[in-house]
Amino acid sequence: MFDTMTVTKAAAGFFGAFLVFLLGKWAAEEIYHVGGHGEAAYIVEPLESNDTISEAEEVNFDELMMAAEVDKGANVFKKCQACHKLEDGANGTGPYLYGVVGRPVAAAAGFGYSAAMQDKGGDWTVEELDAFLANPRSALSGTSMAFTGLKKQSDRINLIAYLDSLDN
Repeated sequence: MFDTMTVTKAAAGFFGAFLVFLLGKWAAEEIYHVGGHGEAAYIVEPLESNDTISEAEEVNFDELMMAAEVDKGANVFKKCQACHKLEDGANGTGPYLYGVVGRPVAAAAGFGYSAAMQDKGGDWTVEELDAFLANPRSALSGTSMAFTGLKKQSDRINLIAYLDSLDN
């Protein structure tokens, strides 16, 4: 049925392929060696039972607002202007932001707010705006605002100061 030459060729093909895979494995282990690289650069010590995690430092928004730079806030607003307008009553994709500081939440006339925003209640204080602008989706679950947020508090405070400077 099979002659010796055919069996020899098949065995040589099988063992040759096996040899190529072994050489590939050996080369990959040398290139991507995952063994230890010496001592750790730093060690994180677990908290002892008597150690306490310190409370977050209280932020004084009055001081931050006094130090805010309105001109820098105008530059930060460029990230917002695709969806929001500054003219009173001129809604865009988002509600108008004229007079937003101190205004009740979801109170821009003529804008269709999400149910989450309508249920929020309260006023847009500096503290509320700061928390919302940091990460809108985590601050108000269910909001339809797609913006990911402003990570730097200085950008948020400058923007709030700019928005506050627009109305009387």
